[in-house]
This record gives sequence, structure tokens and C-alpha cells, in this order.
Amino acid sequence: MVNSSGVPAHIGYIVDGNRRWAKKQGLQAYEGHQRGYEVLESIVKSTFSRGVKYVSAYVFSTENWQRSENEVNKILSLFMRALTKDLDKLGEVQIRFAGAREQISEALQGKMRTLEQKTAHFNDKVFVICFNYGGKQELVDAFKKMLHDSVAADAITPALIDNYVYAPDVPPVDMIVRTSGESRLSNFMLWRSAYSELLFLEKYWPDMTDSDVEMCLDEFAKRTRRFGE
Repeated sequence: MVNSSGVPAHIGYIVDGNRRWAKKQGLQAYEGHQRGYEVLESIVKSTFSRGVKYVSAYVFSTENWQRSENEVNKILSLFMRALTKDLDKLGEVQIRFAGAREQISEALQGKMRTLEQKTAHFNDKVFVICFNYGGKQELVDAFKKMLHDSVAADAITPALIDNYVYAPDVPPVDMIVRTSGESRLSNFMLWRSAYSELLFLEKYWPDMTDSDVEMCLDEFAKRTRRFGE
């Protein structure tokens, strides 16, 4: 899905390298997450300003709970700060959340629901925050919902599954950008990435700038997408 100007409708960012950036700077891991958090706001705004309608960010995976309790708590505190204060800085942007909510505290879930309801009427820009997200878990949850709805086996199609994944109205990802030099999806948007263009950057997420967004869009414009044809 690409708009008439050749700009992708949906870019997904795999936010990676915060801890390594901090270590390189001689800082604590939390300071890397703090810096990455600040950069995320700038990159999301920059991406929207260039005509991209949907921006998704992989900020906390289902596997990240395995990190130290101190690090997880620091990340959760940043998430609460975003929900209660900083996401308003994005302006007229619809906020959506993708991910399993069972492990998330009721306090955070309540803030998430409030923010989604508060911003639901904004349709020109949509920011999808992938928190406690895992591509495999997304499909498991989708199949469970289908079983709950007594969907017949012969009724299951790709189009039907589209309706059962998290935030079902969000389209496939046109381009996935990952920082930190790693060349893998790490369980991000498995269903929506079937025909995504992939771009792997060597720099750590905290080093991302406005010019990097421009470079990503220029790279996307150079590619020919055939969708299997």
C-alpha cells in the first residue's frame, strides 16, 4: 500500500540498540532507553511529516520480560510517562496499541484504553505502539479468537485472519527499518510483513536522526515491489 506520491503508507521501526549505545557511551542501560525514548518522538514526527500515515514502533517484546527486574521496571516507568504525558506532544495523532495485554498492569491498561479512546477521531496519522508484542503470540491470539467465534475451518482465509490480528484496520507494513546492525525481524509483524521491504541500519536507535528518515524513504522509492508477480 503506497500513496500516490510514492511514499509508503506504513513504516515499522524495530527500535534496537539502546543498551549497546549506552554501553558505548559509558552509561547505564536505563540511560540508553531514556535516550531511545526521546529519539522515538522525533523520528515518529519526522516520518509523519513526510506523508507516511501509519508508523509502528516495536518498543517492548514478549521476550523482554526476561531482562532484569530493574531494567524492566525502568522501561515500564517510561511507558507510563508516555501514556500520561509525552504522547500528547505528537499532536493530532491516533494512538493504537498492538500486543498482548494480560501481563500488563491494570493501571497501564486503563491508561492505554483512555488514550486510544481519546485519539480515535484522528484519522490522518496513526501511531501503533507495539508493547508486549510478539508476532507469534499475535497469531495465537487471533486463532483463539476465531475458535471463540466458532469460525469454520473452511472459512479461514488470509482476509479473515486480517480481521483477527491486533489493530486489524492497520494495513501491512510497506517497509520495516531495524537499527543496531542486526539483520532479522525478531518476531515483529510476522503477519503484516509478508511483502515488506526490509532495511537494516548499522547505527544504534539513539543515533537516529531526521536525515535517516529521509534516507529510508529515498531507499524505499528506489525499490521495485512485485508482490510475487
